[in-house]
Parts: sequence; C-alpha cells; structure tokens
Amino acid sequence: MAQALLFNIKDTKLEKIRFLLMKLGISCREIPPEDFVLPLGILTGRGLVSGTGDDCGPFTGEMLVMDGFDSRQLQKLLDGLRREGAAVALKAVVTEQNLRWSAARLYTELSAEHEAMSRAPGKSVHKG
Repeated sequence: MAQALLFNIKDTKLEKIRFLLMKLGISCREIPPEDFVLPLGILTGRGLVSGTGDDCGPFTGEMLVMDGFDSRQLQKLLDGLRREGAAVALKAVVTEQNLRWSAARLYTELSAEHEAMSRAPGKSVHKG
C-alpha cells in the first residue's frame, strides 16, 4: 500500500498535500522531529532493517518521502503538487538502498544533490 511521509510541512501546504493524497487513496504520516533519526524502514512500517549507522543531525527543511507508489500515483501526485502550488523541493522514493538510512541522512543526501543541481550550468531546478 502506498504511503507518504511528510517532514516539516506545515499550514496550507500540508493541507493541500493531505487532500491530494486522500484523493489518490494514499495514506500519509507527519513525522515528528524526534523521529528524524529513525531508519526509513521503521518509519514506513516495513520493520527494522540492519542500518548504516549515521549521525546526521535534525533538519528544518521540508521533505516528502513516497513509499509503494506506482508510476501513475507518482505522476498524479507530482502534477497535483505543481497545480496546487504545494511543491516540495526535496522528494524521494523509498528504495532498498535508502530503507536503511535515517530520515536525517536522506535529507542530507537530497539537500546536497539539490544544491549541486542548482549550481550546475544549464540546469534548471524548480524551487518549491
């Protein structure tokens, strides 16, 4: 079953995202900051997976993590986020690789990639 994990998303944007997910029949969970150190395997309910110890600290930026989405659901959500003005710059899909990572490590990795792409010549990154 598809689900979305929401990190540091607040107010109107949170309501828009929750509504879009509800229309798509996708559950969502707002993850509290004290759980940002937990592996995605725990946060998604898949269970404890032997992790790759990391000590990334807390983060304050927004992040949307999608788990179990099919390509149609993913595209509809991304289109809806743009249409509703509820874009989230840092988005990820749960994979076997990052399932062991803490949310904080995933945020750190995504932030670095986003920054590198923003600086790359000829690249255009939507801010959201």
